Amino acid sequence: MTKDGGGTDLIPGLGELPRTSPEKAEKPGEGGKAGKGGKARKKGVRRPAEELPVARIAVDMSLPHLDRPFDYLVPTELDAKTVPGCRVRVRFAGQLVDGFVLERVAESDHEGKLLFLERVTSSEPVLTPEVAALVREVADRYAGTFADVLRLAVPPRHARVEAEPVAASSEAEGEPSGTEGSGAWSDYPAGPSFLSALADGRAPRAVWTALPGLDWTAAIAQAVAVTLRSGRGALVVVADGRDVARMNTALRAELGEGVHVALTAELGPAERYRRWLAVLRGTARAVVGTRAAMFAPVADLGLAVLWDDGDDVHAEPHAPYPHARDVLALRAHRAKAGALIGGFTRTTDATQLVESGWAHSLTADRERVRTAMPRVRYVGEDAQLARDAAARSARLPNVAFEAARQALGEGPVLVQVPRRGYVPAIACGRCRTPAQCVACQGPLSLSSSHAAPYCRWCGRIAGDWRCPECGFGQVRAVVVGAKRTAEELGRAFPGVPVRTSGRDSILERLGPERALVVSTPGAEPPAEGGYSAALLLDGWVLLGRPDLRAGEETLRRWMNAASLVRPQGPVVVAAEGSLPPVQALVRWDPVTYAERELAERKEVGFPPAARMASLTATPAAIRELLADARLPDGAEVLGPVPVPSTPVPGADVQEKERALIRVPRAAGHALARALKEAQGVRSARKTAETVRVQIDPLELI
Repeated sequence: MTKDGGGTDLIPGLGELPRTSPEKAEKPGEGGKAGKGGKARKKGVRRPAEELPVARIAVDMSLPHLDRPFDYLVPTELDAKTVPGCRVRVRFAGQLVDGFVLERVAESDHEGKLLFLERVTSSEPVLTPEVAALVREVADRYAGTFADVLRLAVPPRHARVEAEPVAASSEAEGEPSGTEGSGAWSDYPAGPSFLSALADGRAPRAVWTALPGLDWTAAIAQAVAVTLRSGRGALVVVADGRDVARMNTALRAELGEGVHVALTAELGPAERYRRWLAVLRGTARAVVGTRAAMFAPVADLGLAVLWDDGDDVHAEPHAPYPHARDVLALRAHRAKAGALIGGFTRTTDATQLVESGWAHSLTADRERVRTAMPRVRYVGEDAQLARDAAARSARLPNVAFEAARQALGEGPVLVQVPRRGYVPAIACGRCRTPAQCVACQGPLSLSSSHAAPYCRWCGRIAGDWRCPECGFGQVRAVVVGAKRTAEELGRAFPGVPVRTSGRDSILERLGPERALVVSTPGAEPPAEGGYSAALLLDGWVLLGRPDLRAGEETLRRWMNAASLVRPQGPVVVAAEGSLPPVQALVRWDPVTYAERELAERKEVGFPPAARMASLTATPAAIRELLADARLPDGAEVLGPVPVPSTPVPGADVQEKERALIRVPRAAGHALARALKEAQGVRSARKTAETVRVQIDPLELI
C-alpha cells in the first residue's frame, strides 16, 4: 500500500482504500470507565489487542498485482477468536471480502494507518501453515495467485458441520490393523526395501510400474498401513470415484474402521466438509480421494501416492491449472515425506523424475512380468489384411472375431472403442466429403440407425442434407462409436449379452458370466476373475490424434484395459504392428517406451525435457503481455497461431490466438515469475481482457 498526502491508503489499480480513524492509546488507569479525575472512553471505539495486534491476511482477491498478504489490526473483542488459519471478513477497497489469517505479528511494516478486522467468520484454523506454504509455492510455479489456489485447497465452510462435536482421534483406538511382511510388494525386487524405508520413518520416492491385475489397491493399502504404523499420515490420490471406491475398500480391509476417510465430489458439501474436518482435526490419519484431495491437511505427512498420473483428470481445469503429480511432488519434498507415483504404464513426466534422481524406478523383473501379462496380438499389417479380405472394411477382423468367440466360452470379453455415441462423424456416401452443418459448419453425426443427422455444435437437425460437392444425399460412417459397435456385435454373436459402459452409464463391476462389454477408454468395469479376452479396436483413432502425447496416452489406455484380462489371456489390438506404442504393448514394456519418448523430446525441446507456457487470448492482448513480460534468457516464443473455436448460436465469435514460450527446464521458475509480473502490470492497468496462462499444458499441438 501507498499513502497519499491526506493520509488515505492507496492500492494500485483500485484507488482509495477506506480505513478507520486513528486510535488514541490509553494511559495506565484508563479503561471502559473514567478513573479518578479522568474522562470516560468513548463508547464503540475499537482498541487493538495487547499481544500480537497485527494480523496478516490472505484476502480473497485474484488480481495478480494484489497477490500478497495485507496487514489488519485485531480488535480486543476478536483477540481470542483470531487464530492463524481462521476465516475472517475484512474491508478491502470499500467492500467486505473474505480472507484467511496467515499469522499474527507484533507490528506492521506498513507506514500508514491499518484497518481493523470486521469479524471472524469461523475460529476453526482451516488453513494450516503447511498447506499455506504449499499453496504459495504452487501459485508461484504456475504463474497464478494465492487466492486461486486457496480456493482449490480449502473447501467452502459448512457452519452446521463445524458445530458438530469432534469425534475421538483414531490414535486412541490403537495402531491400524494389517498384516506384516511384504505382501503384494514381494513381486518387486525393490518392494520390501521401499516398505522398510517407510517403516523406519524415512522418505523413499519411487515411480512404480505395477503388474497387470487388481492387486494395485492392496499394494497401496499396505504401504499406507506401514506409514501409519510409523506415526505419520498418508495421502492417496486416484483418478475417479470408481478408483476411490476400490481403494477405500482395500484401505478398510488393511487398516480397519475409522482410520481413514474418502473424499469425492459425489459426497455433497456437508459430508465432504465433515470428512475434511476429520482430517484437519486429526481424527483421520489417511485420505484417499480424487484430484481435489491433493491439498488435504494430513498431519505429519509420511507418504503421498498418485495412481495413474497420465490420466488427464489429474490436471485441474481451473486457474492456475496445477497438476496433481507436481503438487504431490512439491508437497512430499517440502514435508520430507515418501512419494509413490504408480500406474500400469509409465509417463514421460514420471520418467523425468527418475532420470533427475528425484525418484527411483520400482518395477518387477521380466520373468514375473511374462507370467502376469496377457498375450497381445496386433492386426493391421498388409500381409494379415491380404489373408483376411473382410478385415479391409470390417472393424472386427477374423483374428479378433475368433479370439472373442473362443474366449466367450470361458467368461466375459472386453471390447474397447475410442469414441462414444453411435456414429460421431459422417461423410458423403459417394465422394467422402465430411458432412457439415449448413448453419454453423459444425460436424454432423448420428445418434441411432433410424435418426436423422444432427450437428454436434448447434444441435440443428439436418434431415435434408445433401453433399455440397456432388449433391449426393446419403451418408456413410467415418468414425463408429460404442453404441454402433455394440449393435454390430449383437448381430455377430447372437445369444450373447452385450453391455455398454461409457460416460452416460458406467458399469461398476461385472460377474464371471459370458458377456460382451463394449466400453470407451477409462470406463472399463473390472470383471470377477478377470476378462477372458480383450479387443482394442480403432487404434488409428487414438494414434492419429494431433497431440504430442498421442502415443503415450494411447499406450496408457491400452494397457489399462489389457491389465483387466486374465494372465496369458488373448488381447487383440487393431493397429499397425511396427508402431512403437504397439510394440511396447506386445512386450508389455512401458518403461523402455517412456525412456525413448523422453529422449526424443529432449532432442526437439518439448516437455517434460523443457518448460513451456501457453498464452491464449486475442492477438492484441498477447502482444501486450509479451511486451510487458521480462522473459528469461534463452526464452523462445513460438507463434502466435489461430485457435479453433466452437461457434455458439447467437454469440459473437472473437478471434483468439495462442502463443507458446519455451525455456530450458532450469528456467521454469523464472518464466512463471515473468508471466506473473506481466499479468500484474495488465491487472494494475485495469485491462478488460485477461490472457489465459498455462504452464506445461497437456495439449501443445
